[in-house]
Amino acid sequence: MTELLFPAPAPRTVPVNGESALYPVRRIFCVGRNYAEHAKEMGAEVDREAPFYFTKSLDALEPSGATQPYPPGTANYHYEMELVIALGAPVFRASPEAAQAAIFGYACGLDMTRRDLQDAAKAKRRPWDTGKDIERSAVIGPITRAEEFGPVGAQRISLTLNGALRQDAHLSDMVWSVTDLVSHLSGLYHLGPGDLIYTGTPAGVGAVAPGDRLEGRIDGLSPVLLNIAVA
Repeated sequence: MTELLFPAPAPRTVPVNGESALYPVRRIFCVGRNYAEHAKEMGAEVDREAPFYFTKSLDALEPSGATQPYPPGTANYHYEMELVIALGAPVFRASPEAAQAAIFGYACGLDMTRRDLQDAAKAKRRPWDTGKDIERSAVIGPITRAEEFGPVGAQRISLTLNGALRQDAHLSDMVWSVTDLVSHLSGLYHLGPGDLIYTGTPAGVGAVAPGDRLEGRIDGLSPVLLNIAVA
């Protein structure tokens, strides 16, 4: 038996609607600028030649309904409401058909962002890690199996901040579809079960403050909820 110097981290998991077994998470990928209007509000344009990605560590995973403190190192912490793809099969250099077949399910997610740190990194052409790969910043609701959710298209995606609507769009507004993303990303990585892909956010992102409550919804999925603790 191998002896460890200290306890290994516990597996990170996400509940699946209607099932007792949990979905174990292996990696978290995120897609940048996948909604044209969001790219515009960030002062950028969508790269229509190919999607681009960044990653978050497993320490970023946070279950829906959590209450968390305002994070350190930022004065401009933003919400980004997203559809999350959960993969359930190995996939590498996949066709769109094979990519679709590898999708286990979908969930509502929040890609929380230290916008001031991200903007500073962009200005200096540095990596976004401190702005994006933040502890407890990849919030996720329960997963719904792909066959129960059905084809991704006209479903509404929205977010409210303290009950006020802030983001409101449709999944059909995505520049790159879910099959486009899985197929393209599988050309860069050997993807497999446990890999999550946050697919980008619509326009309307903004800052949160202590005491705020976020609720993100996508038609046909369980909502994602997050509370920012009072200081």
